[in-house]
Amino acid sequence: MPNTPIFDIELKLLLEGVFLRYQHDFRNYSPSSMRRRVEAAMERFGCASVSQLQDRVLHQPAVFAQMLQFFTVQVSEMFRDPAYFRALRERVVPLLKTYPSIKVWVAGCSSGEEVWSLAILLAEEGFLERSLIYATDINPEALRQAEAGIYPLERMALFGTNYREAGGRASLSDYYTASRDGALFDRGLGRHVVYADHSLATDSVFSEVHLVSCRNVLIYFNRELQDRATRLFCDSLVPRGFLGLGSKESLRFNAQAGRFAEFAPAERIYQRT
Repeated sequence: MPNTPIFDIELKLLLEGVFLRYQHDFRNYSPSSMRRRVEAAMERFGCASVSQLQDRVLHQPAVFAQMLQFFTVQVSEMFRDPAYFRALRERVVPLLKTYPSIKVWVAGCSSGEEVWSLAILLAEEGFLERSLIYATDINPEALRQAEAGIYPLERMALFGTNYREAGGRASLSDYYTASRDGALFDRGLGRHVVYADHSLATDSVFSEVHLVSCRNVLIYFNRELQDRATRLFCDSLVPRGFLGLGSKESLRFNAQAGRFAEFAPAERIYQRT
């Protein structure tokens, strides 16, 4: 069904309706990715067609709140792609330390694993007290999970391995307390984080920052939305500020490519020119 013309027509109507009803804009997300997500949502809600799903989403705000779990990708891990965090630690942070204080924007923070990773990294480099991290996402439930900073204990082995490979200076277990609910990360780290709802599709620049980390988000956008998002990043960054992307993302062919220089190409870290 997802490959039929009728499905695509109904999908466009669903996304248009969501935008008009809830002001969340998914119209420029990757079509193939959105087809898979809507198909999964139809199965979850027992809908035989996208039109049936649209009827429930538009008339039942509670269903739309659940749909956000399908519209957004909540897949992350602490210190994901350790080489990226090692490059931040060894090459980017020494330059950021030349500022009296810094602001970091984690765009599309999902459930917060990257936010807590950056807080730990900055703490170990003795710079967290002079840092403010903005963590943004369009999913309120993801933001709540991120701020809570509680993750399943069974994930700690992987997170700990990533942490060591990223150049961690201690043991990851030094930063959390284990309980029946999971691993609760140090509240002191969270004091330097501000969580907020922000859409790369519809919202504007909200602050001047020194580092933007937006990883594994652009791959779900079409070219137009990728250009819009990177324009927001560039307009937010101080001169010579840094942008970090995911391992499968690049500024090649992006409309903003000329405003950035490759700083650590293998790790997808760019510097505003």
